[in-house]
Amino acid sequence: MKLGSVEKELAYNFSSRFENGEETNPEELIGAAHAGCFSQAFSMLLSDEGYEPKSISTTAEVGLVKEEGGFRIKSSHLITEAEVPGIGEDLFKELAEKAKENCPVSKALSLEITMESKLKN
Repeated sequence: MKLGSVEKELAYNFSSRFENGEETNPEELIGAAHAGCFSQAFSMLLSDEGYEPKSISTTAEVGLVKEEGGFRIKSSHLITEAEVPGIGEDLFKELAEKAKENCPVSKALSLEITMESKLKN
């Protein structure tokens, strides 16, 4: 598979999904897209409220389950950690939740999306 926007080629095959291969797989790509989209949306919301984040780091754990007739992506669990000077925990979590619900990738996924957020001091 070739990603044109970064001119990067990635191996993409069956073993990367089910046999602990070292290549990428669809779930990993969806997770990367979801985490990146969330981080951008969260940064924008923080900035709109007058806070400038020093860092935002997000990962997404995408759940794949076997069902009758095949496999299904069941969930995406966002884990975000950010350093945001001056913000309180309640507002931080409120804006994180708003970003989770409204980033374009969250809206595109019709699955359960959960999240953990941690404010670094």
